[in-house]
Amino acid sequence: MGVLAFFYLSETILGLIPPELFIAWAGKTATPILNLSLIALFSYLGGMTAYFLGRRALKIPSIHYYLEVRMAKQLIMARKWGGILIAVGALLPLPFSISSLVAGMLKYDFKWWLIIGLLRFVRFAIYGGCYFSGSVIFHI
Repeated sequence: MGVLAFFYLSETILGLIPPELFIAWAGKTATPILNLSLIALFSYLGGMTAYFLGRRALKIPSIHYYLEVRMAKQLIMARKWGGILIAVGALLPLPFSISSLVAGMLKYDFKWWLIIGLLRFVRFAIYGGCYFSGSVIFHI
């Protein structure tokens, strides 16, 4: 459980440790599919926590002022295209927590975050499948 808790913290706080390391760890355990599923779930939950941290950050007056007043024009576009930001963070090797934090700060609709964020499971399934099958991609 210690590895999973550490992974959850990493996925909540800026995603500093690449999930691929944890996918490799899952592949070396006695129950790789279970552990891969758990780290995918913890990644999703970490992103969810980051989303709510973003929402909370708006209660800080200086952050609220900066976003709502100084970046008002950029916010219009960011709110319009926020789903793409979440999808990119979920699928690509970019920190999902950062895209989730920003989505929360943009007040992106949470139910859409929940749906688009499910792409995180797709990423883990693809990466896990490649790694567990011994794909050349992960041995470079």
